[in-house]
Amino acid sequence: MEKNEPFDIVALGEFSGSGAALYSIAIDKNEETLYDSFLAEYSDLFPEEVNDIVDRLDAIARLGARANFFKENEGSLGAGDGVVALFDLPDKHLRLYCIRFGSVALIVGGGGPKPKTIRALQEDPKLTAENYRLRAL
Repeated sequence: MEKNEPFDIVALGEFSGSGAALYSIAIDKNEETLYDSFLAEYSDLFPEEVNDIVDRLDAIARLGARANFFKENEGSLGAGDGVVALFDLPDKHLRLYCIRFGSVALIVGGGGPKPKTIRALQEDPKLTAENYRLRAL
């Protein structure tokens, strides 16, 4: 994503609760959000993991975007770049990147599988692209 590329922040209405508002990004007048693209790409490949992610996003909407839901300091910039990853469980592979605004709002981006054989997201071109796309916002 280019820094000047137009985008819209879209409410993810399927997640409702008093804890946090969830949003995603639609780029350049596209109706499909980054979250929609993530679901379309990985629902068939990793159905159980996608269901787990959806369940955790639902919990975040109900309980708030608490720090314990996320892995912070993702990437080489570390703290301050605003991008976090939804915690993945030890036997899971999918990584989903988000921008967290305290405990009250979450912008859900894209992500992809993170092989357990790599340590940093920069070792995987897909994860790097998805993470840096959110940073460009």
